[in-house]
Amino acid sequence: MGALWMLVAGFLFACMGVFVKLGAHDFSNIELVFYRCFIGLVMMYLIVHQRGGSLATPNLRGHLWRGISGSIALMLFFYCITVLPLATAVTLNYTSPLFLTVLVMLVFKERFHVPLVAAIALGFAGMVLLLHPTLERNQLLPGVLGLVSGFFAGIAMLNVRELGRSGEPEWRVVFYFSLIASVISGIAMLTGAIHPLTLHSLPVLLGLGISATLAQLALTRAYSTGKTLVVGSLSFSAVVFASIFGILLWGETLPLMGWLGMALIIISGVVSLKLAPKH
Repeated sequence: MGALWMLVAGFLFACMGVFVKLGAHDFSNIELVFYRCFIGLVMMYLIVHQRGGSLATPNLRGHLWRGISGSIALMLFFYCITVLPLATAVTLNYTSPLFLTVLVMLVFKERFHVPLVAAIALGFAGMVLLLHPTLERNQLLPGVLGLVSGFFAGIAMLNVRELGRSGEPEWRVVFYFSLIASVISGIAMLTGAIHPLTLHSLPVLLGLGISATLAQLALTRAYSTGKTLVVGSLSFSAVVFASIFGILLWGETLPLMGWLGMALIIISGVVSLKLAPKH
């Protein structure tokens, strides 16, 4: 049952992408990150207060690293959503399992073996195929930043796993991420133009914050209670949901090479999670 929470998270993360694309007409990607995290912070505080839980944690350093890496990943990810097709941006961000596998191998000093190297190489071949149409539209920088967001998301995933193994409840993990990301994005937001809130934009921001926070809770619950391989595999459901939303709402289409690249990234991500050491 735990792994099914990832399907819920995948759907909600795709909804978050829709709200980011809608909100891009009125706000910068940094502003969207701030509102997404601040609304999440308020929600998590109310949830913690309702449960009577404690925010005291012995893992403040782990939360800090998770917050910093997650904030960088989120700001880059939101930027990519605003300039790339939704399915492409989400797929590039979901290269994180590949980077997570490499990070696990390096952190625990495991030896790379041929099947794992082949799986990772397959994923990077998928990235090239997916980015090929992007290069033709002179959008190399957003595509590369999408991969960077996937790298930092992989670091954040590693931190989430370690926090879960140390006994941190999912609501505390999400609370501290929302707090740290709100501070980081809030400071970054002050360096540029701040756009006013309107009755038209408020529902979009609320939808963004609520969907993202619920998705994060579902994701953290999935990794805490489900089997890592199954959960990691189902995480790619966000790519499927994002593709459907992109086609239905904006008529986004990709050439055959783009779809093939997405498929290779998903397959390699699932295989690499299976072959990675079970730390």
